[in-house]
Amino acid sequence: MKQTVYKSYDELPLMLSVPEVAAVLGISRAGAYELVRSDGFPALKIGSRIVVPKEKFIEWVNAQTLGAS
Repeated sequence: MKQTVYKSYDELPLMLSVPEVAAVLGISRAGAYELVRSDGFPALKIGSRIVVPKEKFIEWVNAQTLGAS
């Protein structure tokens, strides 16, 4: 599978798959699945797929960054 390297939020697709979340955050695919199943993470289950809306993902990242101060 081709690994995409994102250089800005503008390049992200409207809905991110779990492997895309892993690539953006620089974590393993297993780690990304654990993250999307955690409370407070903005993931949607559509059928058997798990997707993350781009805008909610960006908000979540910003909220985590503010909490780390």
